Formats: sequence, C-alpha cells, structure tokens
Amino acid sequence: MLVALESWLRRARSAAGPTTAIIVLRLVVGFAFVPAGLKKVLGQRFTDPANGGAFHEFLHAFYATGAFYRFVGVLQLVAAALLVTQRFAFAGVVLALPIATAIMALCWSTGVTPTAIVITLIWFALVGMLLWDVDPRAIALRPRPSPPCPGVDLQRWQRCGLAMLVVYGVACAVEGGVYRPRGLELSDPRFYVFPVIMLLPIATLILERRR
Repeated sequence: MLVALESWLRRARSAAGPTTAIIVLRLVVGFAFVPAGLKKVLGQRFTDPANGGAFHEFLHAFYATGAFYRFVGVLQLVAAALLVTQRFAFAGVVLALPIATAIMALCWSTGVTPTAIVITLIWFALVGMLLWDVDPRAIALRPRPSPPCPGVDLQRWQRCGLAMLVVYGVACAVEGGVYRPRGLELSDPRFYVFPVIMLLPIATLILERRR
C-alpha cells in the first residue's frame, strides 16, 4: 500500500495540476490561521464573557492564561507565514498540525459541530500536505527534496502569499484591530477585503495558465 501511495505521489508531484492545488491549499490553510493568531497576539477575546457551556468556558480559561494565550497566537502566525512562503511550507505544516489537532479535539468533544467540521477539513488538508512533502516509507519525519515542477512558477505563488498577508495586514491597520467580515454589507468598503484576498490566488492561477 505504501509503495502504491509513493508511486501515486511521485506522479502527482511531477504534474502541474496537483502541484498547483497543493500550493493554493497552503495559501488557504495558512491564511486561515492569521485572524485567530492575530487576535490572540493582540490579547483579544474569542468569545463574549457572557457565553456559557464547555466550549466557551474553555476559551474563557484559555484567554485568562495571558502569556500562553499569546504564545499560541504567535505559533499560529509563524505557521501561517511559513505555509504561504511555499519554500518553508513543510515547517509550517509540522508546526500547524499539532495546533489543528488540539483545536479539532476540543471542538468535537464540546459539540461545536460547525467549527469542528471546518477544523477537521483543515486537519485533513494539513495531513495531505505533510504526505506531499515526505517519503511515506520514511521512519524519520524529514522533508523530501522537491525538484521544480514544470509549468509552476513557485516565486509567483510566493508573491501571491505575501500579497494576501499584506492586504489583510493593511485591513487590520485601518480597522485598528483584527479584521473580520460582518455580513453582506455591500456599501461598506471593508466587505470587499476578503473577496480581494480570495481573488489573488485566482488571478495568480490565471497568470500561471497564460504563461
């Protein structure tokens, strides 16, 4: 089975389509960690103090730890930055996977189903990215040398990841805190921040295909 998996991965790594899909996945998963990590680093609560139940009580206690709360936020931001660089994505996956595993276990055990589904999808994406970068038969977890894939401009995607972080950073600076969309408010310029961020990988993909 491992031999078959390794053979399939070898073929996929040499094809532009699967390689581009992994690159976009790194951008999406990496960016998903940014708002949550930034909120922790800035010392902002994740939930209203009046909310009760096991999930919210855990978040209240987590927030009350102070330094540890911010430390986890720093780890999330570092993992996000590593993922969007593409070049150091393996280190980002190794750092992000334990964090996602802990969040997934918390969400399922406290019955927060919508969030649990989202973080489970992120967890599977991270596992897939980990398999992409390592030899499935290797005992030690180490990155596999990655020859450039024909038809994929990695530097272009690195610039895309940087642009996503810059756009979100500017939005946060203008907002004066962690920016989060607030519903379908078409008259508010801030509504268009996330659509612009999502369009960046699409535009990069179009440019990639036109090369």
